[in-house]
Amino acid sequence: MRYFEDFHVGQVHEAGPHKVSREEILAFAQKFDPQSFHLDDEAGRRTIYGGIIASGWHTAAISHRLLVDCVLKDAAGLGSPGVDELRWLRPVRPDDSLSLKVEVIELIPSRSKRDRGAIKYRIALHNQQGEVVMTLSAISMFARRAASIE
Repeated sequence: MRYFEDFHVGQVHEAGPHKVSREEILAFAQKFDPQSFHLDDEAGRRTIYGGIIASGWHTAAISHRLLVDCVLKDAAGLGSPGVDELRWLRPVRPDDSLSLKVEVIELIPSRSKRDRGAIKYRIALHNQQGEVVMTLSAISMFARRAASIE
């Protein structure tokens, strides 16, 4: 189990790749973002994207899954108050392979609740060509080790 004290500024975590299938794009879009360029090849070809693309929210969900895989699943996480500066920079297409890079940019021990701290990190999601398809800044809360809060 990793705690707040196990992270340091400049620390980098990586995960992936996650290959995005056409079926996955369609299933997500049908349920959560039923815009035509996420659902229909011909409609996608008539847009600025030139074909079907994944929803940005689908891309964000993939990045979160990869974040869980490389940071959160074995950490004493306490949730998140949110994300900042979410940007979708390039479309994600069927058969793209996405990889995540997470960099710790700030550690903030809580002043009012000594049993926890916040970690700010910057996330970049890359496709198989190394192009950045999405970025965001996020904050997660983590428990502190008992010995460090006494």
